[in-house]
Amino acid sequence: MSKPYIFILLFTTLLFGACKKDLLHWQSVQELNSHTNSQLTNIRSIDGDIFIGAGGDIWSKSVVIRSTDGGYTWTCDSVPACMLEMYGMGLSDNGTIYLSGFNGSVLLSKDHGLTWQFKYLGNMLEYFGGTFVTPDTGIFISSVLMRQSTITRVNAQFNKIDDQTFQFGLNNCYFTTQDIGFVLGYGTIMKTTNRGNTWQYLDVSGDNFTAMAVVDHNLWACGANGGIYRSTDDGDHWQCLRNGNDITHPHYSLRTIYFSSYWEGWAAGDDGKVIYTRDGGNHWSEFDRFTTSSIRCITPCSAIGSGDLLMCGDNGRLFRVFSK
Repeated sequence: MSKPYIFILLFTTLLFGACKKDLLHWQSVQELNSHTNSQLTNIRSIDGDIFIGAGGDIWSKSVVIRSTDGGYTWTCDSVPACMLEMYGMGLSDNGTIYLSGFNGSVLLSKDHGLTWQFKYLGNMLEYFGGTFVTPDTGIFISSVLMRQSTITRVNAQFNKIDDQTFQFGLNNCYFTTQDIGFVLGYGTIMKTTNRGNTWQYLDVSGDNFTAMAVVDHNLWACGANGGIYRSTDDGDHWQCLRNGNDITHPHYSLRTIYFSSYWEGWAAGDDGKVIYTRDGGNHWSEFDRFTTSSIRCITPCSAIGSGDLLMCGDNGRLFRVFSK
């Protein structure tokens, strides 16, 4: 056998041996009935035991699932006012829920998801996230094939304040205060400190950034290439914790990340892969898989730090997992 083939064989054996050695096991996994086969893109606690999840089918329906018992049982409704998939979910300080999706569509609920109103952002763009940071300022992000994106601001009546367009795609947005927010996209993260009037490029790159976790002034961002980055100063400086382009690392396409504290966090994505850290993200280990469907959102479903989590994703799959 030639030397190159021996090297490849040895490298592969070491890589998969290391992955198997570090494999973690869930204490319990319970699949819940979401009453839908549609993609679920977001799920979160709204108020106490009330949880809302959302998604749908691209051109045929929006889906909202709702739980009133802490995420154990769910009801599912299609919202007739909007027959398009809802990608983004935001929650304002006054408790209003905002879902955003295709063709400039927004659904909002002021009663914890019992009823929904349809709003229109004035264009046919595909919106992936947004919320109202103040009662009279809403910020929503759209993307076109990861080649162009628009940040749209609207007033309380959903009349457009302004559009800002960029020559790269955007995937998500997060606001930590009324003034401070972040948008994540293809090769970049941007920050605003003035409610979206202006945006600053941050010193971080190397992935198509998909999601962010926030604990106080600490931020973690993950990407579709499997990269994970951390900032401890509200995004001013970043450290690469996991290089998704490093071929010596297992490959992950990460869609969601959640930290319960500075030390403990989970990230997940395509093919049902979930990874875990207990040292702030410096080192990650993979859990054994309980699904091959992509996981698109992780959220806590009981006391913060208990390890009791909800995970949702493709094909309407919804799980309650306990990792401790």
